Amino acid sequence: MSHSVSEHPQIHPPQRLLMGPGPVNADPRVLRAMSAPLIGQYDPAMTGYMNEVMALYRGVFCTSNEATLLVDGTSRAGIEAAIVSLVEPGEKVLVPVFGRFGHLLKEIAERAGGEVVVIEKEWGQVFTLAELDAALAAHRPRLLALVQGDTSTTMNQPLEGIAALCNKHGTLFYTDATASLGGNEFLADAWGVDAATAGLQKCLGGPSGSAPITLSEKAVEVIGARRHVEAGIDDGSAPRGIRIASNYLDLAMILDYWGPKRLNHHTEATSMLYAARECARLLVGEGIPEAVARHRLHGTAMTAGLQGLGLQLFGDQAHRMNNVVAVHIPEGVNGEAVRSALLNDYSIEIGTSFGPLHGVVWRIGVMGYNARKDAVLLTLAALEQVLRAAGAPVTAGGGVGAALEVYEAAG
Repeated sequence: MSHSVSEHPQIHPPQRLLMGPGPVNADPRVLRAMSAPLIGQYDPAMTGYMNEVMALYRGVFCTSNEATLLVDGTSRAGIEAAIVSLVEPGEKVLVPVFGRFGHLLKEIAERAGGEVVVIEKEWGQVFTLAELDAALAAHRPRLLALVQGDTSTTMNQPLEGIAALCNKHGTLFYTDATASLGGNEFLADAWGVDAATAGLQKCLGGPSGSAPITLSEKAVEVIGARRHVEAGIDDGSAPRGIRIASNYLDLAMILDYWGPKRLNHHTEATSMLYAARECARLLVGEGIPEAVARHRLHGTAMTAGLQGLGLQLFGDQAHRMNNVVAVHIPEGVNGEAVRSALLNDYSIEIGTSFGPLHGVVWRIGVMGYNARKDAVLLTLAALEQVLRAAGAPVTAGGGVGAALEVYEAAG
């Protein structure tokens, strides 16, 4: 069957303001960086950029870990690389679940051959140190795999103090910071995190497709104990331990590729590396505490505005992420119809949720490049009009007015 070019014109995506739980609009400077020319993977300029990426992401993760780099793929690739490389078949993994993405960690750990133990918390809540300590003492897992910020519930799990519990019980500590890094405090070294992964498409202000990761010396030692080199590029070293099940996501081989050996593993995704570098460069230039404060300010303004419209917030607000808020869909309002009207009439996207919260809440994000005053006020003004048209009782100007009060108080 033949096709003509005229049937497939050049893409022309609609202009959208992405105010959901991610992805978000990429910073224009990131998009410009992605358009830079491609170069060879061993060009000195390319390996220089790789080294710069490692240095910049040490700043983003607040770590001195030498093993701070990128996994080529979406944030899920980073999660899977960490778990499949740290967990041997038959080893016990503890996964505390307080939202959809805890269930994802469970599945990945099971696919890696781990013996997974789950503890669960009602969606909208987080775990206490006492609850985690009791589970670690009872099960003594090889790995604790814990989400920091779960966008399905908008909750931000406190991480400080967990590493001390893990050390007491001989457990490695991995956290998925995909939705939280850059917009919420994250102190890899101070908190004793052994492995953490993220993605660009949320608070980092880039496109999905690259997964920053940082690994402590202890985690690198565990991964190195399973180091195998591909046939065809054998460097003469003896294989060690049980081979990591995934070739593409084998962190032992990826570390060799990013390290001084530059031992070939894959062809680095050049344009995504440019994007990841620019995301980190902008954040470090702004200052990580300042970026977190920016997300907190605009997230607080959005939250106040939603309440000013008469909407009820979901979950434990003391542990909500700075960058995304969930609100109950008003009784009698068709949640999907409201989302469609926002998209079609105002070109603004907000999110629904998953599992028990699907059709119950909307999730509205304020993150990355979109963590700014005009995006917050525009979203609140548009939402007010759509809600009024849907028959919901809203206070005229209540959303924008409440948000403006937050901005005025902040100076």
